[in-house]
Amino acid sequence: MTDFSPQRLHRLADERHTLAPAEIVALLHAQDHDLKALYAAADALRREKVGDNVFLRGIIEFSNYCLNDCAYCGIRAGNQAVSRYRMPPEEIIARAEHADRWGCTSVVLQSGEDPWFTTPRLCEIITGIKRRSAVAVTISVGIRSPAEIRELRAAGCARCLVRFETSDRELFARIHPDETFERRIQCLRDFRAAGFQTGSGFMIGLPDAPLETLAADILYATRLDLDMIGCGPFIAHADTPLAGTPLLADREIYFKTIAIMRLLNPLVHLPATTAFDALVRGGRDRLLQMGCNVFMPNLTPGQYRAQYQLYPGKPCLDEDGAACAACVMKRVEKLGRLIGRSPGHSFKPANLSHPAPDDDLGL
Repeated sequence: MTDFSPQRLHRLADERHTLAPAEIVALLHAQDHDLKALYAAADALRREKVGDNVFLRGIIEFSNYCLNDCAYCGIRAGNQAVSRYRMPPEEIIARAEHADRWGCTSVVLQSGEDPWFTTPRLCEIITGIKRRSAVAVTISVGIRSPAEIRELRAAGCARCLVRFETSDRELFARIHPDETFERRIQCLRDFRAAGFQTGSGFMIGLPDAPLETLAADILYATRLDLDMIGCGPFIAHADTPLAGTPLLADREIYFKTIAIMRLLNPLVHLPATTAFDALVRGGRDRLLQMGCNVFMPNLTPGQYRAQYQLYPGKPCLDEDGAACAACVMKRVEKLGRLIGRSPGHSFKPANLSHPAPDDDLGL
C-alpha cells in the first residue's frame, strides 16, 4: 500500500479485512506526513463511528494471588518479592458502589488466577454490586469453565476480558508455561456463547517478535470480531525471567498499532490502556486522539495498589480512587471529549457478534 492519505485509510475502514500483512507492516513503518495521516484517519473514524464520548471503566484489582508463572508478569506465582493480598468481598462491592458515584459507568473486576475466589464467591460479589449500583460489570480473572461462565452470566455479569497476548503459538508457549493458546481462545468463545460482550487483545513489542508477528496479531484480533480490544506495550517486570527486555526502538509503533486497530475495527470499544502512561508521559491522552474511546481509571484502594504491579512504572500508585477518577475526567475534558454517561454497551449489532469459524482463526 503506497497511498497513506487520510481518505484512502478512512476508506479501508468500510471494507473489513482489506489489509494484507505487508500493508500493515508498511503502516507500522509510517513516518512524518504518513504518520500524521494515519493518526488523523483513525481519530476521524472514531468520531464518525462511535462518537466523542469516552466511557470510564474503573478497574478494581481485587487479588494479586496467581497460580500462573508467566515469564513477564510481576504477580507471577514464582515472584517471592510480592506481598499478596485479597480484598474482602464486601470491600469489592463497596468500591464498585463508589465507582458509580465517581462517574464510572462500568467496573472491571481484575485479579490473578486466584482459586480462593471461586465462582460462587464471584457471583455473590457481582450480585452485591448489581443490587447496590447501576454499573456494568466486566470480569477479568483468567480461565473459567463453560458451566462457571454461565453462572457468572446469571449473576449479572455481561462482559469479559480474556487477552490472547500473541497469536504466535510458539511465542505464547514460551512466555506462558502454565497455559495454552487454544485453551485461552476456547474460554473466550465460551464467554461469547454464554451471551457475554467479549474483550481481548495482545501485547505490543514482545521479545524476538518481528513486525510481521505484530501484523498477524492485529489481524487475529480483528478476525475475532470483538466488542472491545485492549492492547498495551510489553514491559516486563524486574522480578521476572524477561526483565530487561528492551522497548521497541521506534516508540511510535505502540501508537501506530492502536490507530491501525481502529481502522480495521470501526465499531469496537478501544481503551487507552494504563501501560501507555508508563511508556511515555501523557500516553493515554495521545491515544484518545488516535482512535480510543475508553479510559480505565484505577479504583483499587491505595493500600493494595503497589502490590499489583504487572509491569514497572505503573502510574497513579499514590492516588485514591476518587482522585484518579477526577483526574481522568479532567484529562478527557481538556481534550474536548465528553464523558460517556451510559454503560457503554457494545456498538455492534447482536447478529454480528459471533465467533469466527475455527478454520478462519487457524485453530
